[in-house]
Amino acid sequence: MSKSHLTDLERLAIRERPKGQPLMHQAWGKLLFMHWRIEERELRPLIPQGLEIDTFDGTAWIGIIPFTMWDIRALPPYLPALPGLSAFHELNMRTYVHYDGVPGVWFFSLDCNSASAVMGARTFYHLPYYNAEIDLKQSGDMIDYAVERTDRPLANFNGSWNIGETIPFSHPDSLEFFLTERYCLYSERDGGLYRARIFHQPWPLQKATMNSWDSTMIESLGLKSRAGEPVLNYAESLEVDIWAIKRL
Repeated sequence: MSKSHLTDLERLAIRERPKGQPLMHQAWGKLLFMHWRIEERELRPLIPQGLEIDTFDGTAWIGIIPFTMWDIRALPPYLPALPGLSAFHELNMRTYVHYDGVPGVWFFSLDCNSASAVMGARTFYHLPYYNAEIDLKQSGDMIDYAVERTDRPLANFNGSWNIGETIPFSHPDSLEFFLTERYCLYSERDGGLYRARIFHQPWPLQKATMNSWDSTMIESLGLKSRAGEPVLNYAESLEVDIWAIKRL
């Protein structure tokens, strides 16, 4: 039976470390959360049946998240970093869903400048990865980030932001928690739904201010560009463990 709202207990339960051995370890950083409100009816045609759109105060959200990934290695921990996957940049576009009371992330696209990562994620996690040229430059507290997708549908992103002060850890009933504290991803292949668990410590969030940005990422989905300023949060780095994908 589907439902439109999850309890705080359901949102907290998924934060527990999963049993068993994770498949890989990653470090994520230089990460900007950009989010806008969006009507559920706009997203529904893009979300598989069986997944419910997760909402905060009755509103769905869409996000663009540029970041850098490094220290990618298979587990157990004595194994070295994976060849060709030592570090790369990525930008994902996503919304939030739940299945049987388990909240998670639904990715519309993931742009990456590592062909090996694109192939691996498509194959083993059934995720919509795209090859892209990505450049990150940092000067003090200012980061410039540029993405040019080389696969079709073509899309791009150019953004510049300043990193701000640290903010307290988010509470389960806060918007920051809803937008950032996600501990599984969902994907689809050949009509089947899949879920993969992840584990990390709570996000050490900071404020951020946008200097400028332009993008065709959201429009590449057939959606209208978002009006208004995005909700912003930044994180410098976070260690993440990822488990194997399972069919639901």
